Amino acid sequence: MSQTLEHGSLSGKTALVTGSSRGIGADTVRYLAEAGANVVINFRNKAPRAEKLAVELRQLGVEALVVGADLTDPESVKAMFAEVERTFGRLDILVLNASGGMEAGMAADYALKLNRDAQVNVLETAVPLLGEGSRVVFVTSHQAHFIRTTPTMPEYEPVALSKRAGEDALRERIPALVERGIGFVVVSGDMIEGTITATLLERANPGAIAARREDAGKLYNVSEFAAEVARAAVDDIPAENTRLVGETGSFAGE
Repeated sequence: MSQTLEHGSLSGKTALVTGSSRGIGADTVRYLAEAGANVVINFRNKAPRAEKLAVELRQLGVEALVVGADLTDPESVKAMFAEVERTFGRLDILVLNASGGMEAGMAADYALKLNRDAQVNVLETAVPLLGEGSRVVFVTSHQAHFIRTTPTMPEYEPVALSKRAGEDALRERIPALVERGIGFVVVSGDMIEGTITATLLERANPGAIAARREDAGKLYNVSEFAAEVARAAVDDIPAENTRLVGETGSFAGE
């Protein structure tokens, strides 16, 4: 299991985590701030939570910028990074954590729009701020990462396919990122206890979480998985740019 980051190891660095007003994103941004990084807390519609987290993190002696943005809206994304540039001048760590697709009332193409198109646009908009030695981390799940070889629950399949499409589209940009000295890591985790996705899956398919826990032997919780995501921002880049977290034995190819 991953250790948290060393205190002060990210002093003077700036990190942005998408979807960081709650859940994995909030814990990831907290770990980065505890290591000394100035942080950008991004939210879509949870402003009070984001502001509350910022107040907490500022007590650590770091700067915390709160920026609302709809990641599926390129102009909104552009405005977010303009604010980051005005405040910090640059970005050292970009964690692409925000995802979705199981929300009620969304258009049929929403999952693909958010999990593929928006991820690529956020990265491309951020690149001018990312200098030599910076790092991009894309957060996904085993259910998405292995979707081509291992079926997932029918309720999750459209999201899994869209997240895998996003991962593939981002991986295509690795050579261009390497040319600029920017590292890229995919962090894939088994089902995470306590996430919105797990809650929605359990609602759609009662018993799904317990069944997966039994298969895997253990499921990471939000805090444990976020620690792995934060470490991926500083650890050496692993083989095939992929950090696997949790049991993978039941997924084909492993």
